[in-house]
Amino acid sequence: MSDVVRNGKPAGALSPATSPATGHRPGSRRTPLLAVAGVVVLCALVTVAVANGDMPLPPVDAVKGLFGVGDSATVLVVQEFRAPRMVAAIVAGAGLAVAGALLQRLFRNPLASPDVMGVTGGASFGAVAMLAAGASQALVPLAALGGGLLAAVLLGVFAWRAGVSVTRLVLVGLAVQAGLSAAVNFMVVRFPAELAGSALQWTTGSVYGRTWTEVWSAGGAVAVALVVAFALHRRLAVLDLGDDSAGALGLNTNAARLQVLVVAIVLASLAASLAGPVAFVALAVPHMVRFLAGPPTAGTLALSGLAGAVLLLASDLVTQHLLPVSGLPVGVVTATLGAPWLLVLMIRQSSSVNRSVR
Repeated sequence: MSDVVRNGKPAGALSPATSPATGHRPGSRRTPLLAVAGVVVLCALVTVAVANGDMPLPPVDAVKGLFGVGDSATVLVVQEFRAPRMVAAIVAGAGLAVAGALLQRLFRNPLASPDVMGVTGGASFGAVAMLAAGASQALVPLAALGGGLLAAVLLGVFAWRAGVSVTRLVLVGLAVQAGLSAAVNFMVVRFPAELAGSALQWTTGSVYGRTWTEVWSAGGAVAVALVVAFALHRRLAVLDLGDDSAGALGLNTNAARLQVLVVAIVLASLAASLAGPVAFVALAVPHMVRFLAGPPTAGTLALSGLAGAVLLLASDLVTQHLLPVSGLPVGVVTATLGAPWLLVLMIRQSSSVNRSVR
C-alpha cells in the first residue's frame, strides 16, 4: 500500500474517533482538565520568567510589576526587559504547535511539521534577508511570512506529484530547510559585525532581545491566524471523513486543504519571525496532546497551542537559568530533544509502510 494521500483515508490516518457505546470522542473529558493544568503551569513559568534574571525579584513584586504596579525600577525591569522575551516565547510556541497540528492532520501523517517541511527555514531566510537590506525590525514578520511562502512554493514544485507522497514531502522538505539554512548562514557571515548579532537568532532559534514592537507586530498577526485556524476546524473535521464523503457534504476539498495549508504556513512563519527556526515544538507537541487527550478536536487544537507555549517558555528558562553555559539560544534545547524524536518517528513510519506493503 502506498503512503500517498489520495481520495479517501490512508492507513494510519490521524482522524477523530468516537466510542460506539457513548458516542463521545475518547479523551474528550480529559481535555478541560489538561487545559486547566496547562494554564497553571504556564502561570508558574511566567512568574519564574519575570522574577529571575541578573537582578532577582520577589515573585509577588515581579508579578505586580508585570501589570505596572510597584516601584518604577521593578516595573521597568519586568515590562521592558523580561516581559517581551517571555511573551515572544509564549506566542511563538503556540503558533508553531498549532501549525504542526494543522499540518499533521491535513496530511494525516505524524512527520508533517513546519520545520521538517522547510517552512521555518524559509521564514528565517526572509527575516535575515530583510535585516541584510537594512530594513526596519517592524518589517521582519512580513519578510518572514514571504520566506515561509517561498519555501512552501519550492516544496510544492519538487514534492507534488499526483497526490502528496509523505516520504517525498519529508525528504524534499529537509532539503529545502538545509538549503535555506545554508543561505542564512552565508548572509550572517557576510553581514557587517553590528548586524551579525541581530541575525544570529535565525540560525538556531532564540527569543533573546525581543522588543515590544516585534512582539506586537508578529504576535497580533499570530493571534488573528489562530482565530482563523479555529474557524477552519469544522472543515478539517469534514476532511477527516475522506474526499468522497466530504464532497457529498458539499465541501470543496481542494479549496479547504489549501486554506488550512496557508494558515499553517502563516502561523509557522510569523512564529519563526519571533523565535527563529525553533525545532521540535511543531513536530512533537501535537503527538503529546494526542497521547494525553485523544483524537483531534477543537479542544485539542487549543490544547496544542497551550502546550506549545508552555514547552517553548520552559525551554527558554532552561537555557537562561539551568544550563552551565550562558547565552545559549532556546533552539539548542529544542533541537536536542527534536533530533531523536524525528528519528523515532521516521523509523516508525518506515516500519508502518513496510507492514502495509506485506
